Amino acid sequence: MIRTPAGTSSRPVRFVELHDGTIHAHSEGRGKGTQVVLRFPALTSLVEGRTCSLTHGDTAGVTPNGPSRRVLVVDDNVDAVTSLTVWLQQNGHITQSAFDGADGVARALAWSPDVILLDIGLPKMDGYDACRAIREELPNTSTRIIALTGWGQREDRARSHAAGFDAHLVKPVDLAVLHRILAES
Repeated sequence: MIRTPAGTSSRPVRFVELHDGTIHAHSEGRGKGTQVVLRFPALTSLVEGRTCSLTHGDTAGVTPNGPSRRVLVVDDNVDAVTSLTVWLQQNGHITQSAFDGADGVARALAWSPDVILLDIGLPKMDGYDACRAIREELPNTSTRIIALTGWGQREDRARSHAAGFDAHLVKPVDLAVLHRILAES
């Protein structure tokens, strides 16, 4: 682990470690600059050899690993949504996103996605209520609703099951597990 100087944040280091990455810094001395190398092996192995337009919803030129799905990502963390939608698109899926529960419900009803990745701690309407609303409005749908949340206690999982979620994944998500869920949906 890299030690950070007193008074500085170790957040970037923790972020790298959470994603099984490494961080290395090198300098040849004062005034000669510093080279910092971040490596994320999980991401590298997922995108190696593929080309992808990062335009929202565009999957031209992408060869999916498994069947392509229409995936709605609902999370109030813009960075999390952006990262996840890029990964989904690179894996051949078509995406839309929403940043609060009420908008997530509206987009789900209008778009009829195959899979919804739904955070629980959302503004305007939490994920539990959003899931219930979607299930009430679309009772016969085959849409799979997956909780993708930082809340992973036993009672959180029980509440998500009772609300109608099909699965409960805790952040940071294991991309291999998510890939398998999408392939099975």
